[in-house]
Amino acid sequence: MRSGKHDRRSAPALSGREWLASGLMVGALGLLAGFVAVPILSLVLWTVREDSWHAMASPVALEALVLSVKTTSATMVLLVLVGTPAAYLLARKDFPGARALNTLVELPVVLPPSAAGIALLLAFGRSGLLGERLYAFGIELSFTTVAVVMAEVFVAAPFYVRQAATGFLSVDRSIEEAALVDGADRVRAFFSVTVPLAFPALVAGAITAWARALGEFGATIIFAGNFRGITQTIPLAIYSEFQRNIDAAVALSVLVLGFAFTVILAVRHLTRRATEQRG
Repeated sequence: MRSGKHDRRSAPALSGREWLASGLMVGALGLLAGFVAVPILSLVLWTVREDSWHAMASPVALEALVLSVKTTSATMVLLVLVGTPAAYLLARKDFPGARALNTLVELPVVLPPSAAGIALLLAFGRSGLLGERLYAFGIELSFTTVAVVMAEVFVAAPFYVRQAATGFLSVDRSIEEAALVDGADRVRAFFSVTVPLAFPALVAGAITAWARALGEFGATIIFAGNFRGITQTIPLAIYSEFQRNIDAAVALSVLVLGFAFTVILAVRHLTRRATEQRG
């Protein structure tokens, strides 16, 4: 009984200012949640009310979906193959220019997508800095499916590299050193020890980067154009269909919404697992 009284006495009542601050925080959270939820709810309600689910199976939607799957899959393969060793180098090695390179890799995060598209066009377009030389050999990159992949890699790479580097930094080096003492070389220790321990962070980064690539619009439309079946990904199809078939645009938006919701849940789960492993 005494301990219960003591516990009740040790919890002071909230003052008027504290009640006001708590109310303001709850109100701010509710306002922000409502601001995000109402447009999302509007998409779902429109799709249900107008029975526009069938628009997801339209030829335009299916072509855009297939193209998006192909280009984002190619993007992820490139990011994993190139981004993983790059992230490891940035996370573990201290060398001259490391900070400058890290800043350069992070730059597309804050660069407007339209500016990224113009930069890619000026670099790899037919009359671009490198594109003009490639075109002389019969290689044309702009306004092709390859250009879509290049735009997606450009904007999505920082999301994977950043998360992968964080994962590599969280790995206890003493575990790697123990593997080296046991006779493993550095390559074997990397694949058998470092990568498995950093795996949740690597997957979380890959999923986040994939979602960013899936939603890419500005750089794609400028550098690759908006050609159905060739460069028209889901975001570009939404933009095109909005001008002539609102039901198809809404249905595609709901489809992307479902992907985004799944991605967020997966990233949160994997991030929690990575945190638990570090603990």
